[in-house]
Amino acid sequence: MEDVPQIGYSKKVMDHFMNPRNVGSIENPDGVGRVGNPVCGDLMEVSIRVEDGIITDVKFKTFGCGSAIATASMVTELATGKTLEEADRITRQDVADELEGLPPRKMHCSNLAADALHKAIEDYRERHAETAE
Repeated sequence: MEDVPQIGYSKKVMDHFMNPRNVGSIENPDGVGRVGNPVCGDLMEVSIRVEDGIITDVKFKTFGCGSAIATASMVTELATGKTLEEADRITRQDVADELEGLPPRKMHCSNLAADALHKAIEDYRERHAETAE
């Protein structure tokens, strides 16, 4: 890990890459968000469990670089325990800041993680729109 500063990744990014949190999928999720970046080929899926308007569980699967794995891991930690409204306000900058920065050429990865979370929330809201009326 001594060469981490030379390649531009913080220790926190490396930790989430080497020890990702919340990997996998939720059986019968309340919402699922899938996004991809055609330029780099990264794909990400985030699934959520919601109870009483609060995200109680978040899991991710990703096909991508170390930054994609780290940002997905971080976004699951940021969203867990938040209301849908709070989680919907998580930005790519929030993800990058929590990871203590990303190299500029890897910022699109944090965008994927936040976008996948937002799509999962959108999916949840669409699935539950009938019951809310």
